[in-house]
Formats: sequence, structure tokens, C-alpha cells
Amino acid sequence: MIAFTDIVGMNLAKQALMLLAVDPSLGGVVIPSAVGSGKSTLARAFADILPEGTPFVELPLNVTEDRLIGGIDLEATLASGQRVVQHGVLSKAHKGVLYVDSLSLLDSSAVSHIMDAMSRGAVIVEREGLSEVHPADFMLVGTYDPSDGEVRMGLLDRIGIIVPYTAQNDYRVRKQIVSLVMGTRDAEDTEDELRMLRGIIGAAREQLPHVSITKEQIKGLIQTAISLGVEGNRVDIFAIRAALANAALSQRTEVDEEDLKLAMKLVLVPRATRMPEREPDEDEMQQEEPPPPEEEPQDEAEDENAPPDESDSDADEEQEDNPDMIEELMMDAVETELPDNILNISLASKKKAKSGSRGEALNSKRGRFVRSQPGEIKSGKVALIPTLISAAPWQTSRKAEKAKKGIKTGALVISTDDVKIKRFRDKSGTLFIFMVDASGSMALNRMRQAKGAVSSLLQNAYVHRDQVALISFRGKQAQVLLPPSQSVDRAKRELDVLPTGGGTPLASALLTGWETAKQARTKGITQIMFVMITDGRGNIPLAAAADPTAGKAPKDELEKEVEALAVSIQSDGIASIVVDTQMNYLSRGEAPKLAQKLGGRYFYLPNAKAEQIVDAALS
Repeated sequence: MIAFTDIVGMNLAKQALMLLAVDPSLGGVVIPSAVGSGKSTLARAFADILPEGTPFVELPLNVTEDRLIGGIDLEATLASGQRVVQHGVLSKAHKGVLYVDSLSLLDSSAVSHIMDAMSRGAVIVEREGLSEVHPADFMLVGTYDPSDGEVRMGLLDRIGIIVPYTAQNDYRVRKQIVSLVMGTRDAEDTEDELRMLRGIIGAAREQLPHVSITKEQIKGLIQTAISLGVEGNRVDIFAIRAALANAALSQRTEVDEEDLKLAMKLVLVPRATRMPEREPDEDEMQQEEPPPPEEEPQDEAEDENAPPDESDSDADEEQEDNPDMIEELMMDAVETELPDNILNISLASKKKAKSGSRGEALNSKRGRFVRSQPGEIKSGKVALIPTLISAAPWQTSRKAEKAKKGIKTGALVISTDDVKIKRFRDKSGTLFIFMVDASGSMALNRMRQAKGAVSSLLQNAYVHRDQVALISFRGKQAQVLLPPSQSVDRAKRELDVLPTGGGTPLASALLTGWETAKQARTKGITQIMFVMITDGRGNIPLAAAADPTAGKAPKDELEKEVEALAVSIQSDGIASIVVDTQMNYLSRGEAPKLAQKLGGRYFYLPNAKAEQIVDAALS
């Protein structure tokens, strides 16, 4: 196994882990990085520099609730006839490290339990007649690939250090990594380096209580956090502790500018929501503004009688005839009026048919325990108390029957007919796949309103804790800007910088959305809805994605592609909304036809009367 000191590159992540080793009250370290960067190897090697005997527990992604927080040990209980309590993974990490690889993919239920444990410093076990409190004061180290989605904000709020994402593309670093992996290194040298590093951390822990920070420095950190738009008071405390820990590592008794800069880089900057406003320097403030240019006099008569500029009129006409030629036009979002319940109403009929209540469905794996039912042990979680109650009346007769056959029995005799399996009611979230038409024609068809509508719908999805994905289609093919995630803020950021221009690959958008939906279903997401913001005027075939030289296909071929995909999507049980951005006087009914093919709902943007949309959705 590669040691902590053997890992090449990722110096900032190493520094972050050393700060955590000095001051565990920082809560943890999160390392976002691309696949193959060595983040997981570094995180596991963190155990090398911790004091001897410090627990280091790795949490699997598929961990069950009883394995996570603890409960009754079923096998030991049945064998002894007495209740045996089993501690969970969280309590086993007490006074140590809990490591989670692919943190962004961890189940939301597990994330909630981790957040609760980090807040309390303990795990409360309330299940199957058991009520206990297990201490669980641990440091959380998490790694993940940002392309897999974002980590829940509530969890990041409890973690002090977030290493800024950096790509590992330096040639010298990669060459050094290859040489290290392919070669050999003296184990004694490695152990000496680790021993020295543990000594430095031990000395820093002793030095930490003696390090001081001034009121001016604290004020500077807080003002920096405010200017970056960082929310929450925990962040201010984490930044101060990171500066103190770095000073302790350098065996200093006072925090200096270097410590403050590192604290800002590891604690504040990764949480920034805006760029700080630059204050003009003295030279700029003293510099006089240049006088406005003098306007050249014009002959009014000549100006009135002059014919319009032919070049400008030709350009306007060409742009109107060929709006897809518009390239890389940036447009800001404007506030657009939409009903708050547009997404909920559109799913109402499907939800009633399947689960009967909003976002809840019976599950055999996780959720809220609602009842037990007969089943096999391997088919789900065993409901211990109902199983024992079912077996209790038959113990005397079963033991007597076993005794006649000369078979020794334990404290209890359980048959397969006694086994009861737990049934849970789980909140099955909805995935909204937003497909935004960013083609050139959208520049003429309310792209600003379209961005505003998506922002409004994203906020609606956030309120209900649904997942969102964002797909843009322009040019030759569609592109997934945001895979399924609960990070609505990231979706909005991607939307803000979304340019407009090029052709309209409508078929590619439908295909990409369908593939995204199928991948989501493999992860247990059953309720999926397409939200298409478009004028419905597709003009780029699927073949253009594979062959960039391919031109526009005949209109009938494009319609066949879209119709075939729409039929497949509808038959796959995916609900759809089409929000029409076309100007009334330019519309040929493309968007309503698309909604009809998808078997979905149609809305016109903007629609001043929300009641009309509600009536259309309920009809």
C-alpha cells in the first residue's frame, strides 16, 4: 500500500489533512477531484500520520441503516436467547476517522444520519424496542468526482475544509507518479518519513493551545467571508481554527498572513457564491473621466431622405431567415411569471395511480418502517419482534419434537414460516431533467425569459428536495451540463453562463434525456419528468453528432426521428412538460405538436394567468 509521504502531487490536499490531524474540531476534509487523481489513495493513507490506535473506518456506499447506526445483532440474539446490541459504523469511528469514497453518491438517508451524528457527537438508536445512545465523535474525510454530482450542502456545512478542485495534468507530476509506481522504494526510508511527520503533528497538537490570533485578523476573515457571499457562522469558526492549526504546524505562537491566506483558500474560497467587488485604487479614483466624444453635425434633411443602410438591412434579413447562424450570444435571465405548482400538478395523475401519496412508495430496503409481512430472510430486513412473537407459541411443541428426534435445540426454535420481513415507506424523489434549447432561434424567442423560467422551476424542485439534471442542446448535439443532482445552485450557475447560437438538435436532446433517465432508474429513481424549454423547431439530425460534416436533413426525416424517440419515451413511463418559447406571430405549432407526441403537458411562455396552466394540467 502506498504511504502518505509517497503520494506525488495533491500538496494542498495533504496540507488540509495535516491541519485536520492537528485539530480534529475542524470536522473533516472533502477532496473533490477527477478519476485517477489519487484522491482515494491519499485519503486512505491519512491513517499513516494519525496517532497510533486512532480508528479509521471506511463507510461502504451500500451501507444499510442498521449497519450504519447499530441495532440488535439478530444472529447473536437468536443464539443466546438474550438481546445483544450491535454498534454501527458511526460509533466505531468514535475518536477517529470516518472515510467515505464517492461521497456525492451516498444515499440521502445515510447522509442524514451522518449529519445528525456530527452535530450531536453521538448516535441515537431507536428501533425494535431498543433505545440507546452511542458516542460518535469523529472526523469525516470524503472524496468524490464532481462529475458524479454534488455533495449535500448540509453535510458540507459541518465539514471545515474543502480542497479546491484542481486538474492533475502536470507532465512532471505524472512522470514522477509513473516512476514511483513502476519502481521500488526503500521501506525504511518511508517509515522514517512517516515517523518524522507523526512527530511534527504531535508537536503541533501540543503547540495549538498556545497559538493566538488578533481581533483584526478575525475581523479580516469574517469580512472576506461576507465579500465572497459565504453563508453560515460555522465557516467563520472553521477559518479561524484552520489558521491556528497551520501556525501550530510551523511551531509559531501567533497567526501570520500566510496562515490567513491558507485558511481562506481551504475554507472560504470553495464556498464562495460571488466574486468580491474590487475597490478602485487611489490613482483610479483621482483620474478624471475623459470628456464624451463630440458628435459630428449631420444634415437633418439628408438624414431623413437617406435610404436605409443596405448592409444592415441585409444582415437583419439574413439573421431573421437563418436564426441558427447566431453564434455564442450570451443572454441574462429575466424574471418570468410561472405558477409555483407547475411541476407538482403535472405529476399528480401519475403519482395517484402508482403510490397514492406524494413521493412515497413501499420499499423493502429503507425508509420509515410501517409494517411487517411474511417473507424470506434474504428478501429484506427481518422484523425481529414480530418474528419472535410469531414463533413464541410453538416453542414447547417444537422443542419436544426435536427432542424425540434426538436433535439438540438452542434457546429458540425458529422456522421459515415465522420469519417476518420489514416493509418501509420511502420518499421516492422525482428527477426533473431540464432540456434547454440554446440554439440560434432561441435568441429571437425569449431566451432570457426561458432562463428565468428554468430558474423558477429549479427553485420549485429545490423546495421539494427533488433531483435535477440540466441538458443544453445547440449546434450539432445535446450536452449534459449537470448530471442528476440535488445541487440546484450548480444548475443555476451552468444556466447563467449558457450561450445561445447554432442549430437545434432536438432529436439529440430527446435521446440524451432518455439515456439520462435510464441511468437514473438503475440507481433507484422511478419518477422522472422531462421539462423541455424550446420553440420546438428542430433542424439537426442525430447523424450530425457522429458526422460533423453532415448538413440539415429533410424536414420529414427530422420529424420521424423526433416522433420515434417521443413514442419510446412515452412508452417508458416518463412524464413530460413542453414550455413553448416561440413568438406567437412566428409559431407554426411546433411545440404543441412535440408535447402531443410525448403525451405530455403544454405551456406557453410567458403565460400571465397561472389559472389557465392549472386547468390545463388537471384536464
